[in-house]
Amino acid sequence: MKKIWVYLIAGFLLLSFGQVQERTITGTVTASEDGSPLPGVNVILIGTSTGTVTDGQGKYEIKVPATGAKLAFSFIGYVSQEISVGTKTVIDVSMSADTKALHEVVVTGYGVQKQSMVLQGRAAGITATRGPRSVKRRAAKEAEYADYQPVQHNTEEYDAINENIFHEALKNPLSTFSIDVDAASYSNIRRFISNGQRPPIDAVRIEEMVNYFDYDYSQPEGEHPFAVHTEISEAPWNAKHRLVHIGLQGKKIATEDLPPSNLVFLIDVSGSMADPNKLPLVKSSFRMLVEQLREQDHVAIVVYAGAAGVVLEPTSGSRKKEIIAALDRLEAGGSTAGGQGLKLAYALAKEHFREGNNRVILATDGDFNVGESSNAAMERLIEEKREGGVFLTVLGYGMGNYKDSKMETLADKGNGNYAYIDNISEARKVLVNEFGGTLFTIAKDVKLQIEFNPAKVKAYRLIGYENRMLKSEDFNNDKKDAGELGSGHTVTALYEIIPVGVESEAFKIDDLKYQSNKVASSAKQSDELMTIKLRYKKPDENKSRLIEHPLIDTHTSLARTSDNFRWSASVAAFGMLLRESEFIKDFSYDEVLELAAGARGKDEEGYRIEFINMAKSFGLVAKK
Repeated sequence: MKKIWVYLIAGFLLLSFGQVQERTITGTVTASEDGSPLPGVNVILIGTSTGTVTDGQGKYEIKVPATGAKLAFSFIGYVSQEISVGTKTVIDVSMSADTKALHEVVVTGYGVQKQSMVLQGRAAGITATRGPRSVKRRAAKEAEYADYQPVQHNTEEYDAINENIFHEALKNPLSTFSIDVDAASYSNIRRFISNGQRPPIDAVRIEEMVNYFDYDYSQPEGEHPFAVHTEISEAPWNAKHRLVHIGLQGKKIATEDLPPSNLVFLIDVSGSMADPNKLPLVKSSFRMLVEQLREQDHVAIVVYAGAAGVVLEPTSGSRKKEIIAALDRLEAGGSTAGGQGLKLAYALAKEHFREGNNRVILATDGDFNVGESSNAAMERLIEEKREGGVFLTVLGYGMGNYKDSKMETLADKGNGNYAYIDNISEARKVLVNEFGGTLFTIAKDVKLQIEFNPAKVKAYRLIGYENRMLKSEDFNNDKKDAGELGSGHTVTALYEIIPVGVESEAFKIDDLKYQSNKVASSAKQSDELMTIKLRYKKPDENKSRLIEHPLIDTHTSLARTSDNFRWSASVAAFGMLLRESEFIKDFSYDEVLELAAGARGKDEEGYRIEFINMAKSFGLVAKK
């Protein structure tokens, strides 16, 4: 009996001893320059496969052994640190910008990259995930890339963008464009900057940068599915000019009230998708989406490489394990029959069409090279299918051979949206945090037409939206396709205005010799600066509805504007700097940061502090 008690006590002591061998370390990682939190910092227990990343507030939590533990902290653009844990349970870390390492990288949009930065970027899709498994995979991939050579050729494709110029309000009083809720350009730019590169100018679409962020607009209360919010103040980069902020807030529909979904995951499994930031990240992304599905939702999976095939027939969202198992079995290899895959996915969606949300979700790097692959052929196919009520969402992955121009075209023609997924955090943003907005359309063919009062406005220019411009007559043409607005989505547009009587080097036109245009007396008597007109259709209707919203300049100072106004202005200014805009004048990266820091607001997900840190890192390089 005594022996039994001895064994029991010994076992209890061993169990207790084992329990205290592991403890939890928490802390916050900040930038030494100003104490701002750093999201996305890699925290690794040296000598093990245990690791995590900091959240939006720079906080982390990691389990370590009781003795002998050492943590490594690394973040692109900052000096890495190794810290012995000792007996501490809270370890706060202050990281300094590594300006020398950043400046050593060639920051041209194309060309040879520094090898270490290529490896760091290639692993980004892995290190952004949390937990031991992701770190173990990262270690395996680092070994795989031990002999990796720097990228010599870049075949990424972007449509040329010619920046909008100023137009005279007297002779060109109307400005018409389609809304754009896509945000692919922002995450793609972030990928370039994180990899130590300057983004190609044509990869920078300012409207997508501005619309990457949510804005604190009030929900609509009337009959329309969205509310219109306007604000005007001085343009931060040119005090003589005015900046008009137009915001749309889509009605937020609770997940349980959303209509049932008939989804087809169309996944590119060709050889070009083998990289860790492609198919492995695609599978992780869709797993998160599957977790959001309900019993009434159904999912099918179609894949394409040298040929296309169905790997999962329509399956209820309640059978999550079965759907995820089908995803886990996918492997990359072969050529890219994208056109064949699209046809098969649309056919499957149509076969199982139901009242509600019918959508194909395409995940690819856009590198179609077999079969029906031209933009024109793809457009005709997708336009035909959208008229039947099946919409298209496009998720882009990867780098090096990424076809941004083709991806954007497909999404635009398919009454859907387009996102670029560069890491698992972005996948969570698009497919979890913005689940309703990404998949559920509340208004389609949304167009804006602005009429400027020439008695108040000398000239104007729309910032961004260059590839969304419409003809004046397109506004009233219900057959003309335009952008879609999803549940809870916000859309923001900015106009830079030169008031009447202001001399500006940005706009100089001689008086006409043979004719003259006169301003109507009614325009002179009006206090209105402009009138905003919007047209939209309900998802199941083909006749548009009209909203009108006049705007009066109340001469609000920049300091008294909302966080919405100043934040959108700071992001637009950063985009103008990246595009080397002729209109940004001598506005600096430091001024972008100052404007953004004062407009950060709640920032619960940490997206805004991430922008601030990205702009700060890039600004350090740009100064050199």
